[in-house]
Amino acid sequence: MTGLIMAAQLILGLSLLIILHELGHFLAARAFGIRVEKFYLFFDAWGFRLFHKKIGGTEFGIGWLPIGGYVKIAGMVDESLDTKKLSEPAQPWEFRSKPAWQRLIVMIAGVVMNLIVGMIIFTGIIMHYEKQYLPNANVANGVYAYETGRKLGFETGDKILAVNGDPIERFKDVTATNVLLGATITVERAGKPVDIKIPGDFYKTYSKGIRDYFIDAQNFPCVVDSILDTLWTNEKTYKISPAKIAGLKKGDIALSVDSTPVTCYGNLREQAWNHRGGTIPLSVLRGKDTVTLKLALDSTAYIGILCKMPYALKDYSFFAAVKYGISDAMGNLMANVRGLGKIISGKESARESIQGPIGIAKIYGGTWNWFRFWMITGLLSMVLAFMNILPIPALDGGHVIFTTIEMVTRKKFSDKFMERAQVVGMVILFAIMGFAIFNDFFKMIFGK
Repeated sequence: MTGLIMAAQLILGLSLLIILHELGHFLAARAFGIRVEKFYLFFDAWGFRLFHKKIGGTEFGIGWLPIGGYVKIAGMVDESLDTKKLSEPAQPWEFRSKPAWQRLIVMIAGVVMNLIVGMIIFTGIIMHYEKQYLPNANVANGVYAYETGRKLGFETGDKILAVNGDPIERFKDVTATNVLLGATITVERAGKPVDIKIPGDFYKTYSKGIRDYFIDAQNFPCVVDSILDTLWTNEKTYKISPAKIAGLKKGDIALSVDSTPVTCYGNLREQAWNHRGGTIPLSVLRGKDTVTLKLALDSTAYIGILCKMPYALKDYSFFAAVKYGISDAMGNLMANVRGLGKIISGKESARESIQGPIGIAKIYGGTWNWFRFWMITGLLSMVLAFMNILPIPALDGGHVIFTTIEMVTRKKFSDKFMERAQVVGMVILFAIMGFAIFNDFFKMIFGK
């Protein structure tokens, strides 16, 4: 069942993005009076298809080969490599007969659509799921620095001022993906600004750090606000939370773990992590009494409590949600650009970084969680936009480069050249796809 859920999420997410990408090309082409002969989800290789219906001169359908989708635009050399009609005189409704600027818009429309979709998804996530955020200005006690953060130079009590010189409104932006790829975080310490450098390879350390934290806004007393009944474990099952079993109650104040004082909520979580897999004595203040409880922790070290945060949250307004939705989308896009740069420069292994369909399905996970589904789909929308604009023949970016050169030189590439470029591009794409799929199976078989 887990595998089916993974596959279902992958197919649904990619199908939505492919359809919307191709819809961008379709709408732009029709806006300029260019005929679109086919609009397909997946490829109908060798003429086989699962479904097809002709509407208004365009054949809409679903192919059998699930490696993408396409729109067949009249008079254009595309994935089908159908060049029979190109030997005939150009017709006014064909792609090749249109001005270069119109053809350029048609080619970038798919990428633009993916960018817009990604921004809409991230905006929707903010409005529907997050709804509120923690303003950085409200973190009066400063951050709690976990061990990973302390090694970078952070100290508990540091107040975040800026990231790469830009003040931040939302506290969560200090741990954004793009920051983990290298940044300068300016903090206030003892009334003076201090710059802390985040190295370009920090994301590798971060993913292995305590609970994936290096700093957080948890520098406040741990006053239990609620007890979680169950927790999701590393074994992908639910279990009764250690807090519920131990008898923790709302209003309890954490004092110490095995005689080591608990200085704040973050410190409690770090101490629990350091004792993961074992049983710890937790002393709490309950009313006027000190009570010691036994917490049996598994490998996740989750206790199962939420502590009362003394900082006021702020509701997202519609315009703030749109602003930060665009910001989150573009931040993920820039992270992918920087990630590709690391692969090209040899700083990052392509085998470790490139994910095929199996890898992406695993990221979606074996349980259906709509928040996670939309988060990953939004991220994939930005990834597809970036990948499609790469200057590789057969991708939108390749067509954009050729059309731009034509606009500058006022000389059009021949249909024969475009056909050969398309073939070269497809060979490159199939090689990349083959590598990604092989890499998925290699990781699945050997676990690395």
